[in-house]
Amino acid sequence: MAQPPLVTEDRAFRRTDAPVTELVSSDERGWNITNIDAEGPVVTRQELWSYYLYYNGDNGVGPLGYSLTLFQSLATAAGKDPVTGLGCTDPNSSGQCVLPWAGKQRSVSSVVLIANGLSFMFMTLIFTTIGSAADYGNFGRWLLLVLTLICWGAQFGSIGLVGPDKWGSAMVIYMLGFITYGATLVFYSALFPRLARNTPHSRALRLKLEDGKITPEEYEREESLEKNRISNISTMHSNIGYLFTLAINLSVLLPLAKNPRVDNYTILLTNAYWTITGIWWFIYQQPRPGPKLPPGENYLTIGWKQIWRACRQYKELPYTFVYLFAFFLLADGLNTTGTLVSIVQNDKFSFSFLQNTYLGLAQAATSILSTAGFWYIQRYWKIKTKTMFVVTNIFTVLIPLWGMIGIWTNKIGFHNRWEFWAYNVVFGLFQAPYYAFSQTMMAELAPPGFDNMFFGLFGLSNRASSIIGPNVIQAIINDTGNNWDGFPFLFGLCLAASLVIFFWVDVPKGRRDAIAFAERRRGMTGNPRLDFTGVESGDSTDKTL
Repeated sequence: MAQPPLVTEDRAFRRTDAPVTELVSSDERGWNITNIDAEGPVVTRQELWSYYLYYNGDNGVGPLGYSLTLFQSLATAAGKDPVTGLGCTDPNSSGQCVLPWAGKQRSVSSVVLIANGLSFMFMTLIFTTIGSAADYGNFGRWLLLVLTLICWGAQFGSIGLVGPDKWGSAMVIYMLGFITYGATLVFYSALFPRLARNTPHSRALRLKLEDGKITPEEYEREESLEKNRISNISTMHSNIGYLFTLAINLSVLLPLAKNPRVDNYTILLTNAYWTITGIWWFIYQQPRPGPKLPPGENYLTIGWKQIWRACRQYKELPYTFVYLFAFFLLADGLNTTGTLVSIVQNDKFSFSFLQNTYLGLAQAATSILSTAGFWYIQRYWKIKTKTMFVVTNIFTVLIPLWGMIGIWTNKIGFHNRWEFWAYNVVFGLFQAPYYAFSQTMMAELAPPGFDNMFFGLFGLSNRASSIIGPNVIQAIINDTGNNWDGFPFLFGLCLAASLVIFFWVDVPKGRRDAIAFAERRRGMTGNPRLDFTGVESGDSTDKTL
């Protein structure tokens, strides 16, 4: 869709009437560069800050943290000890706790993991069915708004969850909030490659390349750093919001410690913070619509067709699909490890919101410092994204390895309170940058103009991948009755994925393949134009996608 010309004195902000489908240009050396005029208005300061503030509020404290603790707490209160027949909260119980689920008696840990597995299954349906559709028109803009409103509604609905008999409702509300929270992260992340391509700095870089003032290699390095800048700053804002949310929650948790609804009030306050910080994105986001939906297509089927066609063309994007596959395994291992550690941690600290808040504060503070530190190191030494990501993956592997040690000894391996403090600090130091660098890697390898489609696949790899992990782990735990028996499987999963990324993902080649893929699939509009070397580029007629 054509955009009106932008009147400005600065050549770096110039724009023609080129439609958004005209996305890339190539020169005779084989370097493909995103078209400077293709993607709408230049990113404003207000828009960028509203983007950061959305993630500041969408920090996961409520739907990912407190809601899980409330659900597990109510489920435990409703459960029975299969050995003694006493309630699970009775001081004379054996420590085992089961609930009736689907005609069977299952442990509470197993039920929690089943809830996670079902949530990831529904996320899979969202990402595969309507993920690609978000690339067309303004559908992506409205999709993020609707998902955000549903998540806000689920979190506000937690106010009525009081008493063991509400554990079923707590499970439903937790799943609804978790599903929509995970989806908001994916479609929010899908916005950042286009934002990064259209900042004043990125626009100026492309004009310098066009004028021959910088080499293609310099352009690629600097544009990659611009992507990392926005990704790292947004991740830092998420952790700042995480820290601030936990801090203000102490104003409820401390004075109302004896109130039976204190946990519900805490979730209410947490969600109110996200509502206040998140609404601005929907006000200041500038229109950058994608192309119109092709004739004869609809939003519910286009996603599956796009994914099927893209997967059939995997040979054109080998590094993109290797990364998606490896990240599928890595995210499955990491997400399920986090859930398993949270289950053990909740048991250790008796489902205390206050203790979890203190632990979260430690994680948030270290996350802010580490994200800023990693970004400073990368910017100062011009380190590649993949190198930074590989460093974080080392600790992704070490966390389940540490838990695995707990199978054979009670001295270490998530058996002591200090280990959970150490876990939250280590998680903050290395896993916060992990999220920033993993999405920057995806932005590097995703074809321009297909951002929602490939970030939908990325979301499938990240959030929805954990259909496998929770179901395998819950089956292991349900059979053995020991939470620690799930760690060996997770260690192997994380190790295998990290090795694949290290040895078989070539980001520079993958980036060029992605831009070339976009050029072939979207094609030109039939209007010849000058590329960056002054050679006219013609019309590509391949419109497979």
